[in-house]
Amino acid sequence: MALDHEVAIVGAGFGGMGAAIALQRAGIDDYVVLEREDDLGGTWHVNHYPGLTVDVPSATYSYSFEPNPEWSHIFARGAELKAYCDSVAAKHNLRRHMRFGTQVESARWEDDTGMWVLALAGGGTLTVRQLITATGFLSRPSVPDIPGVETFAGTVVHTAQWDDDLDLRRRRVAVIGTGATSVQLVPTIAPEVADLTVFQRTPIWVFPKFDQKVPALLQRMFRRMPATQKVSRFAGWAGVEALLVFGVLHYRQFGWTNAIAAKLATRFLHSQVQDPELRRKLTPTYTFGCKRPTVSNDYFRAFTRSNVHLETSPIDRIETDAVVTADGVRHDIDTLVLATGYNLWDLGFPPFEIVGREGRNLGKWWREEGFQSYLGSSIPKFPNLLTLDGPWVYSGLSYFQTLEPQMSIIERLFGELRRTNSTRWEVTESAHRHDFDRMRRGLRSTVFTHGNCDGAHSYYFAPGGETPLLRTTSTVTTARHAKSFPLSNFVFN
Repeated sequence: MALDHEVAIVGAGFGGMGAAIALQRAGIDDYVVLEREDDLGGTWHVNHYPGLTVDVPSATYSYSFEPNPEWSHIFARGAELKAYCDSVAAKHNLRRHMRFGTQVESARWEDDTGMWVLALAGGGTLTVRQLITATGFLSRPSVPDIPGVETFAGTVVHTAQWDDDLDLRRRRVAVIGTGATSVQLVPTIAPEVADLTVFQRTPIWVFPKFDQKVPALLQRMFRRMPATQKVSRFAGWAGVEALLVFGVLHYRQFGWTNAIAAKLATRFLHSQVQDPELRRKLTPTYTFGCKRPTVSNDYFRAFTRSNVHLETSPIDRIETDAVVTADGVRHDIDTLVLATGYNLWDLGFPPFEIVGREGRNLGKWWREEGFQSYLGSSIPKFPNLLTLDGPWVYSGLSYFQTLEPQMSIIERLFGELRRTNSTRWEVTESAHRHDFDRMRRGLRSTVFTHGNCDGAHSYYFAPGGETPLLRTTSTVTTARHAKSFPLSNFVFN
């Protein structure tokens, strides 16, 4: 069987680009990046709905080795993130390795040849020795299964598939969903629509957004003295890291920090909304930390506008020109916006069928034996496979705190392959089990175990109720493990 490439990376977002850079650092140039969309950037290419911004400080939402002194605001706008993707790709000459409009439908390990055979949409295959999946957590839009949605006669748009030509002026709009996307979208479109009804299943904890333009003087300082931007990055990281470590991972010991955070968020809500009934509807009943919080200065205030309405009664059905709620009320609309997020667990673990040694189907095995991996990236009986978006991988609140340790793992594994002149590697069962057990022990202190997460409807939770997404260690510990794990935890041959 002919070998097409040494390595295939699936996905050309920040994760796939990071994997490509790590391969280059390890001296590997024979790789291909397969991307189903028509350009690189992942979520920052696909998403362009009104109000799109990053929800952590921009200095932390970027590669540490590629600081960007040009951010216009503390929280970068979506178009700036896409431009940053393009600039990083250009600097590292990544586009020459990328194939756009190419979707992988399955991957199967051939043990006799020591290769992965990838089946591509539309026919055709690709044969590689090493496979890295970097499809991201939030890449498959979730469309709610609501009776009658297919009969709606007006305009329907998902925020992840936004139509830039859509003019919402003077329209009667319904937005389904009140997650982070809706928090950005609702206040942006509220002033221009005739009428806006937001259908809420779960309220979200919202903090003030300390956002402002980055002064030109500070941008010049970042350019001339990069160390100053490193200080800014550290300050932003320390804040979100403390939130994660104390509020989520060590809730049993520091649950009082969650109570303080909830109190601050509640006070912020009260400062923006005077109506006690509206406040009640917008106040979460689950423990702070069970669901990722967000930031906004105008989300709550949008509901005080005369043309904006919050609806908390469950949706019963959708008719040709209305949403009908369980209480029998008919909400007339002409435009339906689905801010319903992504299907993480059904379509993302794994993102396509992957079959390893002895015919082990990864998706089936995870659902029968529990979502598990070693350091969030490798699995026994799946030789030469790294997943950047596996169970127990997410560390911190910025994706780059997850990605860069994975890059370290790639560099170390491929470096060892070259040093030993090997072509195969696979994590040992004992190392995998040890890491899996350590992650589960860590759950004993988390908010997911000791908090009240009923009704949070958080993507942290898999369908069976387990929470195998976040690593139960700090980002510092995660990074240290990625750089120091014993290479003897892998078999090279």
